[in-house]
This record gives sequence, C-alpha cells and structure tokens, in this order.
Amino acid sequence: MLTQVMRPVPTDVGVRMADARLPRPFSQGLEFNAPVHGTWNIVHTGMLVPEAHQVYVCAENCVRGVVMTAAEMGELDRFSLVALDEKNLVAGDLERFTIDGVADVLAKLDELPPVVLLFLVCVHRFTGCDVAYVMRTLRGRFPGVDFVECWMDPIRQKEHLTPEQELRASMYDPLRPCPHQERVVDVLGSDFALDDTADLLGLARDAGCEVRQVQGCATYADYQHLAEAQLMVCTYPTARHGIEALAGRLGADLLYLPGSFSYDEIAHGIDALADGLEMAHPDCTDLRAAADDALDQAREALAGLPVAIDQNVHPRPLGLARLLLEHGFDVRWAFLDAVRPDETDDAAWLVEHAPDLMLYPMVQARMRTRPRGGEGDVLAIGQWAAWALDTPHFVDMVEGGGLWGFDGIRHLARLMVEAVATEKDTKALVQRKGLGCASCL
Repeated sequence: MLTQVMRPVPTDVGVRMADARLPRPFSQGLEFNAPVHGTWNIVHTGMLVPEAHQVYVCAENCVRGVVMTAAEMGELDRFSLVALDEKNLVAGDLERFTIDGVADVLAKLDELPPVVLLFLVCVHRFTGCDVAYVMRTLRGRFPGVDFVECWMDPIRQKEHLTPEQELRASMYDPLRPCPHQERVVDVLGSDFALDDTADLLGLARDAGCEVRQVQGCATYADYQHLAEAQLMVCTYPTARHGIEALAGRLGADLLYLPGSFSYDEIAHGIDALADGLEMAHPDCTDLRAAADDALDQAREALAGLPVAIDQNVHPRPLGLARLLLEHGFDVRWAFLDAVRPDETDDAAWLVEHAPDLMLYPMVQARMRTRPRGGEGDVLAIGQWAAWALDTPHFVDMVEGGGLWGFDGIRHLARLMVEAVATEKDTKALVQRKGLGCASCL
C-alpha cells in the first residue's frame, strides 16, 4: 500500500506580537536558507586581519561555501584548502595529515604570510584530534608565521559559541602584550568600521584620543598596534566574548557599548565613554533633537508607507521597530528567529503597544513555501525583509552597517528616505555575499 508522505504545507507561518511565545516565537528544526547573502561569514571576517592567509582543512563538500566566498571576493590568493577524505578519518593520522597539508600549502606560496588563520572543522573534534600538538608543531616548523587556531564547526551553532563568535575572539589572538599608549582607543567588534561621524568617535577625538579600528589597518604591522590601546570599546554583541578576552589578556580597560535605538541607552553609553576618557558628560539634548528631526523628515517622506524590518539589518530589530513606532511610522512586520536578551524590554513594549505587529521566522523550513510579496508597497529595512516582501524599496544594510548612536539614527533615517525615492534591483543585490566586500558578481 502506498502512503502519502507529502502533506499540504501551511503557508501562514507568522504570529502576532501579542501571541508570540518569547524569546523563541518559532520552533527549531529543519532550516531554510533564503537566497539572501549580504551578511558576512567567517571568510569575510577573517579577511579583516591584514595579510592573513586562510587555510581550511575540510572535506570538499563542506567547504564549497567558503571557497565561493573567497572567489567572489577575488581573494583566492589569500585562501587555501587541504581536502580531507574518508581515509584520513579512519587512518588515525589526522594530526599528521593536517600538519603536512598546511606545510605543503605554505611551501607553494610565493612568500610566507605573516599570519595564517587555520580553520579546523567538525571531524577534528569527532576524532579527538590533538589540536595543541598540531599548532605547536606548525609554530615550530614556521617560526616567522603566527598560526591562529580557528574553527568552522557548525555542530556547535546552537549549544556553544558560534563559529562567528569564536572567530571574533581568535582573530585577535596574535596581538602581543605591549606597553599601553595613553589616549589610544580601539573600537572593535563590528565587521563594519564605525561611521566617521559616529558619536563615539567624535567624543574620543574631542578628548584628544587616537581611535583605531581593525578596518583601518593596512598591514599586519598596523594590526599589531591595536594591542597598544589603553581603552577598548566593543560595539557588537557577537564580538563581546572575544573583545572581553582580548582586553583581559592585554590588561586594557574595556567598555561594552553595543548599538542601540534607545535614546537613554545611547546617552548612557556616551556618558560611560566620557567616564572612561575622564571627561565631563556631554549634553545630548541637541543630539536627541537632531535625531527626532531626521525621523520626522523620514516619516513625512514615507507618507504612511508600511515598514518591515529584519534581524540581519541590526542586532536590535525590535528596538528599531519600537523607535519607529514611537515616532509615528507604520511598522507591520518583523522577520526574526529569536528575541535577544537585550531586547526583552523592547519586546514587552511591543506586546503592549503594537500587539498586531506580525513576526515571521527567517530560517524555519516553512518559510520556503510562504508566498513572497503580496503586501503592496512596502519599505523594507534589510535585505531579508526586502526579499520576503518582494519590494524594490529597501535599506540595503546588514549587521548594523557601522551606525552608532544618535548619529546612526540620523544616518538610518536618511537611508530610509533614499530607499523610498529610489528603486533597487533586489534580486541582484541580495544574492551577493558579504555586503560591503568586493564582489565579482
């Protein structure tokens, strides 16, 4: 007897804000990968270390994505693969295979790089590979090269630090302890350099500080100077673990000041930096008023156009939704898979003040069958929302886009106005990997 295994798949996967089970409104399971790739992966982030050469020791089927990323970036000369196969797993010589493979890669380069990001994978954990021996042996064989232990092990995606979090820690391992320089501040954590006009940078400059960011390091020698900072400021949640570890290891002062859309939280962050720089607290009255003015202008430009937001655009999508609703925007949709702990207050506010805001998942498999578009004219803030609602009017930004503070809110308001006025080729833009990186597409 034949049994029907295919059943109609429900397409109504959304849930009202008031009815959502927070912090995880949607069940986990088989995941959907939409053709939206603007967020950065470990290859993009690793390329921020100047002159670094990335080596992946991995089976060819698993490494396809990172190879394509390096190719799209035009950075294959900074990327190598040591291909594993079944016999390497059963022969019990994974340590030797990894060491010899990396050594062979380096021998074939025109010149040795100053630093190698060595990406190990799930099977190194499954087989109990002696990673310490591998790293020690390579460092002994190539004393002029800094080897950095990195991981591409998605088996820990849900139960441990993610590969992205681990890389944001390990990419700073080569920084060597050195005497601190007064009035030098590192701003670290985000894949994107903070806007030159960001409130944080302006305050630090007013204090006579030199601000350094990894994106401003042209050479590996420049990168080493990051270790001289007396104060380190982490601005991105995914990097908090790594930057806290770095500051502790180097004995630097640390401030965690993530991007936010709460005026009070932004002002508190500015005050915290002022305290760290031994300055008087600046008066933020004019900054708050300027942000209000920018949002008012954006609301007038939208003229009632409904708004959708996705969690790839910023780590605080619900905070952004709250900010816009408080300023009279018609926010109707939010695409996210979970509510972060630092958005608990914003989620509670939305339950009370915007109970009909519709939440939709981004990776749940049922999104595969949800029809795209059909909501009429929409302004999307983020690539994923633009793809899901099939609109050419969207703010093309991911991962906070280097925005911070009241200046960041003004910048975002300008981007919203531009997005309303100008249509984009959504399909062509969102399929490119790593927004802001070089791309051959």
